[in-house]
Amino acid sequence: MSPNEFILPNWPAPNKIKAFSTTRLGGISLPPYDQLNLGLGTGDDPIHVQQNRKILAEKLHLPESPLWMIQTHSNIAVDTSPSSASPITADARYSNQLKQVCVVQTADCLPLLVCNQQGSEVAAIHAGWRGLATGIIENTLQFFTTSTKDLLVWLGPAIGPSKFEVGKEVKAAFCNNNSENLQAFSPLGNDKYLASIYQLATIQLHKLGITQIYGGNFCTFSEEGYFFSYRRNKVTGRMASLIWINA
Repeated sequence: MSPNEFILPNWPAPNKIKAFSTTRLGGISLPPYDQLNLGLGTGDDPIHVQQNRKILAEKLHLPESPLWMIQTHSNIAVDTSPSSASPITADARYSNQLKQVCVVQTADCLPLLVCNQQGSEVAAIHAGWRGLATGIIENTLQFFTTSTKDLLVWLGPAIGPSKFEVGKEVKAAFCNNNSENLQAFSPLGNDKYLASIYQLATIQLHKLGITQIYGGNFCTFSEEGYFFSYRRNKVTGRMASLIWINA
């Protein structure tokens, strides 16, 4: 396994917590989905996507099939159970069960991986700006029985603050009710702004009592050789961020 194919979060999670983010490298999909596209519904050949998912499972030695979701940029978070393996519509998943692989797909949106210091609870969150503005993080953390001061969060590959151009409606969604979010926006003129999705997430995490925050130093838009980017290419694949509790 090439060190460039998968990203291992640099965070002090317990040893039994397993977490990874994929890059676009190591799969069989053809352009513009090259190579490790894990997203069905992107326009890619579904046979290639399923083969890529098989490659993912083999290379990461996944204990079970990932709990893939149908993501809609919502603020819906769900708990897992042995009967919830089939795809459901949600944008975050929580588990306190061994071997259940929580997974989210992204191609510019922010993936957050969460665990507690005891290694008994995990979650994966897909935070586009809409979900972030409407409480996807808070809705996910409500499942945790651990105090937020004992939670660790890793911010995976997302669009960087120098490339995420948004309109005034996005700024208003974050700043009308929380002026602290203003620091995450830089004006470009003509009611356009550069926004830091990493900073917006960090502000929310701090407000929820979480200070152990790691990652947040990627740019899916700029690093074309490693990451898919919807903003850059429109037609493109999806990366995955996964987390589970090892046996």
